[in-house]
Amino acid sequence: MNIRVKTVSTEQLTPRQVQILKDVVEEYIKTALPVGSDNLDRKYNLGVSPATIRNEMNELTRLDYLRQPHTSAGRVPTPRAIRFYVDQLMQEKQLSVTDEVAAKQRVFEVKDDFDRLMQETTRALAQLTKSLAVAVTEDDGLWHSGYANILSNPEFYNIDVTFNVLSILEQVPKVRELLLERMNWDEPVGIVFGEQVGWANFEPVGIVVGHFATPSLRGCIGVIGPVRLNYSVVVPLVKYFNSLVSEATK
Repeated sequence: MNIRVKTVSTEQLTPRQVQILKDVVEEYIKTALPVGSDNLDRKYNLGVSPATIRNEMNELTRLDYLRQPHTSAGRVPTPRAIRFYVDQLMQEKQLSVTDEVAAKQRVFEVKDDFDRLMQETTRALAQLTKSLAVAVTEDDGLWHSGYANILSNPEFYNIDVTFNVLSILEQVPKVRELLLERMNWDEPVGIVFGEQVGWANFEPVGIVVGHFATPSLRGCIGVIGPVRLNYSVVVPLVKYFNSLVSEATK
């Protein structure tokens, strides 16, 4: 199965619903907590009453953009909502010139040793995204860095989720399936949600993956974290580091 970044139609959403959806996604990314109408009213100045916001959130729930976990009064975005946010609402936050130059220097200093190049690339990507960075090549090369980063996210307080993610990193076929075999090579970056993968205890996981090519093989570099990854930061970084590896190995 390839990763396909699908565009979600907005025809059924009003401008107000789109704004509420954007605010819910961004608040959830920041807090990892269900978002309530009163909270949106206080923080986002939507210009309508909490009751109106609540009605709109009920409609977004009916349309499968939001869901209500347990008995909480708040809502969390579904994968459909996050995909819509990434495709149509999110503004990518590019690296500063200073960080871009520093990252390129780190990678190019070891460009003559492919193994060290990939080690340094995953290490730098993990540091900048504060996530788990993983790379795999068609000849079964595997690199990863940033294990501790995922432990700061409440989604990974569940030992079963953390165990499954970390155990997969010791299995090259699993990483190939997760990144290489799901990659749409016509797209610079793809996003996959844990519930799409079909593995046990993988539902809270989000993955952003890109691809690179050397003169002799292809590979993927990606980031694994919670489904509420800070996509506006992670997506451009994944693109950039994949392009760096392609450039460094020409």
